[in-house]
Amino acid sequence: MKLIVCQQGTPEWFQARAGKITASMFSTACDYLKPTKSEPSLRPSQKNLDYAYRVAVEQIYGQTTEDTYVTREMRRGTNLEPLARIAYETVTGNLAEESGIVATDDELFAYSTDGLVDEDGLIEIKSPNSARKIVEMWTTGDLSEYVHQLQGGLWLTGRKWLDFIMYAPQLESVGKDLFIKRIERDEEFIATMEQQLWDFAKRVQSHVAMLKEAA
Repeated sequence: MKLIVCQQGTPEWFQARAGKITASMFSTACDYLKPTKSEPSLRPSQKNLDYAYRVAVEQIYGQTTEDTYVTREMRRGTNLEPLARIAYETVTGNLAEESGIVATDDELFAYSTDGLVDEDGLIEIKSPNSARKIVEMWTTGDLSEYVHQLQGGLWLTGRKWLDFIMYAPQLESVGKDLFIKRIERDEEFIATMEQQLWDFAKRVQSHVAMLKEAA
């Protein structure tokens, strides 16, 4: 496992992600169409196919093809992350060590961690500006939108648990600015996800081989 030290949203961060299958995109890499009577086998969705093409091109190009423009929302998240980390440490007593991008030795898969806690933990910080997301998180605590990213982080780092943090300073006046939910490592989910990710990676490599052969 490799640790690439860089700040999220910087040119170095985008470059470090180039050509890698990243945890924030694991849900896309594992996205398949539901079987039907006419098509009983699992088939990758269009967004799955498109992502495989992108990773293949980046592996050849050696640079990111992502839109590297830092949006207002991204800048807001970057600015709030240190405040969220301090709030988390104050409430829990845990110290979250800033790190960077964790990548496999072959640099095929990668995860941008928001912090390492002791020997077994991670944190993942979200600072949504969407009122709907904020209210729904407090109402339901549903993390299904992020499950591949969260379990992917646990898989790549080998850690046992992750504290999901939603930081919403908009709700500080009512004491709801910090939402924390602990996620335990799910070996069954990871095993299924890992197989799907390797299938995806093989498809990426077939695209790379085809493009190099065509050249």
